[in-house]
Amino acid sequence: MPVSAPSSAGSGRTPPCDIDAERGVLGSALMDGSRVLDLCVVHGLTPDSFYLPAHRILFEAMSGLNTSQEVVDVVSLSGRLREQGQLDQIGGTVWIASIIDATPTHAHAEYYIQRVREKHILRRIIDQSLKAIETCYEPNRDVDEILNEAEQAIFDVSNLKPADTIPWPIQVKKTVDDIETILRDKLSTGGISTGFRSLDQVILGLRPGELIVLAARPSMGKTSLAMNIAEHVATGLNPKTGCGDQVPRAVAVFSLEMSNDALARRLLCSRAGVNMVNMIQTHFLSDAGHQNLIRAADDLSKVQILMDDSPSLEALDLRARARRLKKKYDLKLIVVDYLQLLQFSQYSKEGRQRETAAMSQAMKAMARELHVPVLVLSQLNRAPEIRVKDNAPRLADLRDSGAIEQDADVVMLLRRPCRMGGKTDGDKPELEAIVDIAKHRNGPVGEVKMLFYETITRFEDLTGGPDQEASIGRSQGGLES
Repeated sequence: MPVSAPSSAGSGRTPPCDIDAERGVLGSALMDGSRVLDLCVVHGLTPDSFYLPAHRILFEAMSGLNTSQEVVDVVSLSGRLREQGQLDQIGGTVWIASIIDATPTHAHAEYYIQRVREKHILRRIIDQSLKAIETCYEPNRDVDEILNEAEQAIFDVSNLKPADTIPWPIQVKKTVDDIETILRDKLSTGGISTGFRSLDQVILGLRPGELIVLAARPSMGKTSLAMNIAEHVATGLNPKTGCGDQVPRAVAVFSLEMSNDALARRLLCSRAGVNMVNMIQTHFLSDAGHQNLIRAADDLSKVQILMDDSPSLEALDLRARARRLKKKYDLKLIVVDYLQLLQFSQYSKEGRQRETAAMSQAMKAMARELHVPVLVLSQLNRAPEIRVKDNAPRLADLRDSGAIEQDADVVMLLRRPCRMGGKTDGDKPELEAIVDIAKHRNGPVGEVKMLFYETITRFEDLTGGPDQEASIGRSQGGLES
């Protein structure tokens, strides 16, 4: 039996409802069952959407008949309720027939449905607000935890609004327009450019709603690569190669490992091509380096890179913060460094694997909810270092949970052969870095060779130019099923 609608905290006021509209929905369904009940599904109406208990019982029985493809009318409905022992509870067959008499026409069914849905949302808001008030009086509760729970509860209410279904002809036209854009622009991949031509050619850019995982062993440069991508997205361009679409975008960086100061210093020196460690140690910077630093500072001061260095961040808290930033700044990319430092207290007692799986699912849900690409950094376990013949990272090496591989749309495994004792083919083996696209839900997999200048924490395409062709080590055409 559905739970009764909440009262207004003893105020004596009737919660928001429209009894006439509820009757209108039920009467319309009795006149034109299949069409009206399908409309109810499209608009997200459930038995809980109705205020009167009798209306909930009636709608639930109607939905059951429609699901089993039976006729929805007074006779069939009365029979179903009689079998369930609920017919007398709602007032009998006469009362059901009176619902039809109270409905002028089923042509206005969609309007009635909309009214019922709106009142249900208002009741849910009241209900969640009352729960938040009660939670505030509980002793020994963390304020941030209460705030996060309240915000999440209100957001869950907003999910009662059904997603807009795009008519198929419009979807086809939109897809064709996207393809035409790609054909016109030789550098376009359809997604947001990473600023690395070779990488874009394989992963097809950073696509809204996708979860991209960048994983590596410690000190391989995954934070550097992520920050280089964030910089390129924020500025719209790789300043050295000219790769990008010259469209500045807002980027949020959640760093659980490094402080905002450290990240900003690294980003600034990387763009300026300045050896940060050497500068700090010697307290010296050449005139040319100083000019580059000022120029880089001027460039970066004009873009929106929003940094949050809160340690031990809860996954739901991160999602709530990202939601606020998305609303205020229209985020186009979210970077999380890194997954294993997040927390999900709700699942912490069930083991680290379950907690990591929940965090991975939360990051994927955030990408879908905010319709932005989410680049999440992840640690690998020690397996690559233990393997003697082949120490290249594999998907199975993702640390703590196989759910990361399952949830991700793209998984990139970063390695530097000079650090792992592997063979190198280039003239400068100490600079060689390999990004292995080990999973790609909507495209090919393979390896992309890059250069990593460790002293300035900067990645570049292998040739340093925009025409770099990706080195695909495996299947070019097979899409993941």
